[in-house]
This record gives sequence, C-alpha cells and structure tokens, in this order.
Amino acid sequence: MELRQLEYFVAVAEEQSFTRAAERVHISQSGVSAQIRQLERELGAELFDRSARNATLTVAGKAALQHARAALAAAEAVGQAVGEVTDLIRGRLTIGMVIGCTITPLFDALAAFHRAHPGVEISLLEDNSDRLVEGVRTGAVDLALVGTATATPGGLNALTIISERLVVAVPDGHPLAKRRRVTLRDLDAYPIVCMPPGTGLRTVFDQACAAQSRQPVIALQASAADAIADLAARGLGVAILSESMAARYRDRLTALLIDDVEAPALLALVWKGTHSPAVRELLVYGRQAFAQAEPGRLLAAGGWLLRREQDRAQQMSRAFR
Repeated sequence: MELRQLEYFVAVAEEQSFTRAAERVHISQSGVSAQIRQLERELGAELFDRSARNATLTVAGKAALQHARAALAAAEAVGQAVGEVTDLIRGRLTIGMVIGCTITPLFDALAAFHRAHPGVEISLLEDNSDRLVEGVRTGAVDLALVGTATATPGGLNALTIISERLVVAVPDGHPLAKRRRVTLRDLDAYPIVCMPPGTGLRTVFDQACAAQSRQPVIALQASAADAIADLAARGLGVAILSESMAARYRDRLTALLIDDVEAPALLALVWKGTHSPAVRELLVYGRQAFAQAEPGRLLAAGGWLLRREQDRAQQMSRAFR
C-alpha cells in the first residue's frame, strides 16, 4: 500500500468521479483506476461501486476513507515537522473563493506567499459559499473567502473582511425609484433578481423574508453582480445587492436600503485551524494584503469595496498571530 494510492482513493471519493479525480491529481484516468484496483486487491475488497453514474463508496470504502485521510495527514505532518525545524514550509494548500466575487487582495496574498514558500503547491477552487464552508469543515479546503450571513460559521474560525446592508436597485422610472424608504413588503409586487442559494447575500435575504413569512417571487438568478444589475436595468426585476455592489451601477440604477433587513451580508475568510504551518503563514500574508489594500480597489466581478479601519487592522493582526 502506497501513499499515492491513498491519495487517489480520497480524490475519487471526494470528487465521486474517476475523471475529476484524475484532473485533480494530475495523472491520467487510467492511471488512477489502475492504482485504485491495485489498492483494492491489497485490501481484498472493492472500495467503489462502479455500476452507478458516479463513483460511490462501498461499505468497505466508507470504512477506509477516514483512515486514508488520517494516513495522508500524518504523512504531511512528518514533512511539516521537519520543515518547521529547517525553516521550510512544504505541502499543499487548497484555497476556496466564492463564485462571482474576485477580491484581488487575496491574490496578492497568494502571490506573496508563493514567492516566500515556493515549495507549497497552491490550488484555487471557486464554488458557492455554503459548499466552500462545508469543504473547510471537512478539510477538503484549507482556507476560503466566502459570503456568509453569520460572523463565524459553526465550528470554524473567521475574519470578517466586509459587512454591508442589503439594498434594492431599480432603473429610473421604476415605481420604487422615487421612494425614500423600502421594506420587504414593498417588494411583494415585483419580481426579484438576485444571487442563487448558497451565497451569503442570498442567505441574508432569504432569512429576512422567512422571519416575516414573506415569499418573494425570485424571477432570475445570477452569480455575478454585473449580470444582476444588467437584468434589473432592463426592467426584468428588482435587483438585490449589497451597498458597494450597487454603487458601481449608480449611473443606471437607483439603490435604496431595505429598512427592515438590518442583518448585513458579510465577506469573510474562514479556516478550521492553524495546525498547518502553511495555513498559519498564509493567514499572515492575508492580513497584510487586506490591511494594505486601497479603499478604491473595487473588484469587477463582485463589486465589493474594502473598508480600511485602524482598529480592524489591529484585530486582524491579533487574529492571525
């Protein structure tokens, strides 16, 4: 039994596909299949049910998965322990980033970390926030930038980067455009254009509606703020965005705070623990990148505006040390 066989086994189990697992570990699908077959022969049991469309674990596979992950973690820990005493950091980091929200300070942090620690392999994964959070919980993702409705998702560490209220955004001539205030009740008469379930902004909106037993008509959904704004500008619905997202479209949309939705949409870095030297070091670079970012650095896909506050920088420093 070899560590690479265990690595391929875990990859197939998590991806539920030999094809996607092969792409993840950067070898051919036939190579992955051959190594899994060899592992199954050594163990005397099939680990996957290959009759279904997806590769699903058998009872034996489910029993082996936790131990395979533990063995890989232990092997990585050996390298980390040696690296710490020789001032070298090696290994692999999987970084998650919510779809449609490109935050360049995160890229700055990754670039600076890579220059300092070229021995660490970095992979970047885009997905909905809820799946990224679950990935961090299971260990499939080491650190993720997510949209969330809660300051600290259960069982994780988190650092809030941005906290903003929700707004409605409508074109000139829309009945709501001349209103001074808007509530959820006011939205009942109009179709809604917003982000899909699993995003932090959508979660805040859905929770606020549920608290008032309101059932808005979600007409259209898009992951990018640009798409939501374009659809609203064409009269296809009322856009639900954050304050800084909507500010980018003030030339064609009027934004109004939703008075009775006080809970903010949050953008946060989340991680499970700092037992890994690579994670600890990346968090330090993350703190530096976000603290140094200029207020005007609006990111095109997400539209988020980084707010710099001296006390926030101090909090970040304490949180990452």
